[in-house]
Amino acid sequence: MARALAGGFIRGGLTSADRLVVFDPAEPARAEFAAQVAGVRLLADNRAVIAAADVIVLAVKPQQADAVTAEVCGVCGPDKLLVSILAGTPLARLCAGLGTQRVVRVMPNTPCLVGAGAAGFALGPGASRQDAQLVAELLGAVGLALEVEESWLDAVTGLSGSGPAFVYLIIEALSDGGVRVGLPRATAAQLAAQTVLGAARMVLATGEHPGVLKDRVASPGGTTIAGLQALEERGLRAALMAAVQAAAKRSAELSQAKT
Repeated sequence: MARALAGGFIRGGLTSADRLVVFDPAEPARAEFAAQVAGVRLLADNRAVIAAADVIVLAVKPQQADAVTAEVCGVCGPDKLLVSILAGTPLARLCAGLGTQRVVRVMPNTPCLVGAGAAGFALGPGASRQDAQLVAELLGAVGLALEVEESWLDAVTGLSGSGPAFVYLIIEALSDGGVRVGLPRATAAQLAAQTVLGAARMVLATGEHPGVLKDRVASPGGTTIAGLQALEERGLRAALMAAVQAAAKRSAELSQAKT
């Protein structure tokens, strides 16, 4: 995720590689970062990164959060903006562990790896409107970024954080349906994925309600309305709503377990 963000910042013209400083305790990970994002500077430890940077992205696994925050606590002064992409780690815990209030908590998703992410972010008590604008611009380099209340981040996790897996399942099912009615597997998979991509672009480009776009495809007595009836009879809509709710609930449980 950190490599994806760094690459997006560079491609978007927000910074240059030589202005990015990185630390990872694992040497293979450092080498891979340097190979994939040519020109970045590798530093000796996390404290060196914070000393050298104005904006710090904390991109570690949640179980490493306590060790990392203990290492850098007190180093992040008010002149430093810290952006956390740690899953299930509340702002209160981050601020206490880091010794700073100028923190922004982000919930990104994996499609940021291809520049099509969907992220929600929430401001800590010391983060300014200028910080919000900067984070929106940075995240916008790898997709869509929306500012939300921190209390909404579990819902964001359930929808856009876990959502790609739900969509992959839909693409796989559409592809299987194509195979069932006679298409070769590779052809069905390509058509299914492009169909989902095109439909998503239509929603974003037109700004129209998905139901309106759906109705335009479903002509009276046609093929599409027959398929829609089959989906309604089998509960697709309710199943997807339940999936988002279950993922959001689990996110809340994990967040509470860590506080």
